[in-house]
Amino acid sequence: MIEVADGVWIRRHAELDLTLGLIVGDTGCLVVDTGIDEAFGQAWANAIREITDLPWTVVLTHGHFDHAFGTAAFGGCFASEGCREALVETAHQQAAEWSAQFPGVATAPLVLPLPAPFSVDLGGREVLLSHPGPGHTGHDLVVQVPDVKVVFAGDLVEQGAPPQFGDSYPVAWPMALEKILDAGPGLVVPGHGDPVTPDFVERQRTEITEIVTLCERLNRGEIDLEGAVSRSPYPRKTLEEALARTIRRRPLRRPDGR
Repeated sequence: MIEVADGVWIRRHAELDLTLGLIVGDTGCLVVDTGIDEAFGQAWANAIREITDLPWTVVLTHGHFDHAFGTAAFGGCFASEGCREALVETAHQQAAEWSAQFPGVATAPLVLPLPAPFSVDLGGREVLLSHPGPGHTGHDLVVQVPDVKVVFAGDLVEQGAPPQFGDSYPVAWPMALEKILDAGPGLVVPGHGDPVTPDFVERQRTEITEIVTLCERLNRGEIDLEGAVSRSPYPRKTLEEALARTIRRRPLRRPDGR
């Protein structure tokens, strides 16, 4: 547990370089994400209780297993609109994909979130919750602690590894990052990696914009894949993931060729 600002804590994990958050007020605390599976979530809950015994409110930054499958240890949670549906649609697939590496994912109880409020009063401290638009997913949630200028960005920001484009909205992602920057944070906590300053977020916004431009040029046939890879700020795999999310589907031709 690391206190990154007054009453604002993060817990860093070797597993997936994951970063979870805790915000403490006078009468309550806010938990940001719940971890990989039920046992992971319980360990996180136990760590929180070493810091505070105040009642908690739990929010999920998005519906990926490493941020959402530990919720049963907390009892319930809130998330932005669309997260509940995403979990219903993808939880089984996520469990199948990741259970070999993290066996607890296969048996983690699925806890579906309620719609998040716009703010949470923790007693002497208000925390703001917002959906900045699609980016890493279609339902990303940003948690802002205005009194200390800290923002929890979930996987809209990643430090130590390239952003993940698997079910992302690459074209809109830079705009979501711009909204985070517009909030005037002094410190941004990513979903994976160490906390960063706004200039890091600005660089990542620029890099994702470059990725989108390369994907658009590929879709128009202006460059080939090797040419795009040579210009990409991220590895080939990351570029190909982004391309899969931006590729233009050609309309099916009729049998007569029209």
